[in-house]
Amino acid sequence: MGNQTVLYMLVLSGLSDHPSLQLPLFLVFLLVYLMTLTGNLLIVLLICTDSHLQTPMYFFLGTLACLDIGYSSVTIPRMLFHFHIQKRLISIQACITQIFFFVFFATSELSLLAGMSYDRYVAICHPLHYTQIMHWKTCVLLVLGVLMVSVVYSFVHVLLLLKLTFCRLKPLQSFFCDLPQLLLVSCSDTSINVLLILILAILVGGGIFALTFCPYIIILNTIMKMSKSMRSKAFSTCSSHLIVVFKFYGTGLFSYFHPNVKDHSAAEKVASVFYTVLTPLVNPLIYSLRNKIMTTSLKRAVCRLIQI
Repeated sequence: MGNQTVLYMLVLSGLSDHPSLQLPLFLVFLLVYLMTLTGNLLIVLLICTDSHLQTPMYFFLGTLACLDIGYSSVTIPRMLFHFHIQKRLISIQACITQIFFFVFFATSELSLLAGMSYDRYVAICHPLHYTQIMHWKTCVLLVLGVLMVSVVYSFVHVLLLLKLTFCRLKPLQSFFCDLPQLLLVSCSDTSINVLLILILAILVGGGIFALTFCPYIIILNTIMKMSKSMRSKAFSTCSSHLIVVFKFYGTGLFSYFHPNVKDHSAAEKVASVFYTVLTPLVNPLIYSLRNKIMTTSLKRAVCRLIQI
């Protein structure tokens, strides 16, 4: 390493360096965070208290809402804190911890969306056997499997990060500790980390991608054979899920797989905001506004509160 100085603190570039924008950005993202917590907590409460929503599909939706709360809480609180200070410093340990939880929640969400695809496949293609296949034990085991895979996947990345040394003063061009950005400021050989990211992206990411979209090939084939009224109902049950999937994959792929991944420009920061901040916010809106059962349950809950 020669005369290189080992760093124990890193600098985040944040969203903007303009002093006049710090307060407006703080207020906007504080509002977004509060709305995210409120929307997702409301979905969890509705599913737990309304017997009409205690089905496998809404069990997965409630789990997704819990993951969204954790996912947004990994990045937004620290970002809000950094709006009030000039030097956006974060320790190496805190940075790696943030990466662990960020990768864990992101992988859990993607894996759960794959599980929800399977749930829709069984509901549409095998409706008579739905309750037998998607019983509660299966749903709980599926969610536990998702969480276990995500923990292992995140832990592997963290173990390799702990072996790296950081000595470059270049700020991380992001508002949170992002794995590719952290590797750029390391003075150690990161070839193994990069190779691992590539292999795991192909194996784990490719597997999750296939499990998410392959069921829809069979679903679409089944839907096309249905009557017009049944086809409309089947499409409505899948549309919310597909919107969430395409939104998550679209913004994530843009941020991590564009040609100039080392040049984290304003466009990439905007994309990062979409998949880290706005995705957990809009998920409850997509599922509640496009779901008649959910909106009916919400109306019943509001009516009960008014009567109290």
